[in-house]
Amino acid sequence: MPATGEEPVDPSSPVVGAASGAISQDQVKLALRKVKDPELNLNILDLGLIYEIRVEGNDVNIDMSLTSPGCPSGPEIMKDAEDQLKALPGVGTVQMNLVWSPPWTPDKIEPRVRAYLGF
Repeated sequence: MPATGEEPVDPSSPVVGAASGAISQDQVKLALRKVKDPELNLNILDLGLIYEIRVEGNDVNIDMSLTSPGCPSGPEIMKDAEDQLKALPGVGTVQMNLVWSPPWTPDKIEPRVRAYLGF
């Protein structure tokens, strides 16, 4: 318990940042973990598809890639990510940027997930 006598704050709570009106990067990451690549059934954050998260007040800007330029699930994944972010309480504008540089490779997968997959 904090020395101020306040209740501890759960960082996964959807109201964190609400008092200041800002969306936190942790909230964005939690939302993106709900988005899975339907072929691999792994979330896009652990897959290393999220290259950059920028939060400015209530606005969220994401740079992400796909496992390949011809990924048939690309539009579905990007829409799901955008929908999850827009569902966050207090979120403003959501901008999804599809980038190809640097190209995605399996070494971008989180090490624990990569070990699980046998890479």
